Amino acid sequence: MGRAESIYAELLWQGGNAHVPAFDVHIASCILALALFESEIEGTSLADATGLDGEELNELCRQVFPHVSLPEAGDPVVAKEEQALRDILWMNCSEASVFELLLTRLIARRCQRPNHLWQDLGLANRTELSMLMQQHFPRLAMKNNADMKWKKFFYRMMCSSEGFRLCSAPVCTECDDFEACFGAEDGEALLARIANGKPVAAATVMEGRA
Repeated sequence: MGRAESIYAELLWQGGNAHVPAFDVHIASCILALALFESEIEGTSLADATGLDGEELNELCRQVFPHVSLPEAGDPVVAKEEQALRDILWMNCSEASVFELLLTRLIARRCQRPNHLWQDLGLANRTELSMLMQQHFPRLAMKNNADMKWKKFFYRMMCSSEGFRLCSAPVCTECDDFEACFGAEDGEALLARIANGKPVAAATVMEGRA
């Protein structure tokens, strides 16, 4: 078992209480395991990898991992685009719970990574991302009824909220770049890739491409 998968297994074993569903423990464990691994190999802070400051990370532990202590995190730098995505997610969450507030910030930060979003969240496949969105952001899941890639969808929503027109084509089916938005999101899960000793791409700013 690789380092990242070991962290995931430990978090999953330590996580959960009567108020946290097993699926949410899995989601949080995936994201945090990948973020912890990246912060180690890239020499960055956990705040950089998660988008959460020290108190927010402590709150995540109180919510999901009551027996886990995390390293000092510092404060993340949140760019305007990331803040806009945080706002969109928060306005469309299902319960407005503390966990969902933390989840919006985790997702917004992980969107800055270069892979498919399900990969950058440490999930096993895109189906798990669909389940996450349906459970915690059902209005966004309904709006994305054409199954656009989630990073593309978020980017489109941010542009719309700022009054910009993202695409020149009148409808998606007439666009020459259709596959870039709606193509298959295949690939290997990053936790599995790390366990197999394969390289993982470094961070990049989200530009609506992935």
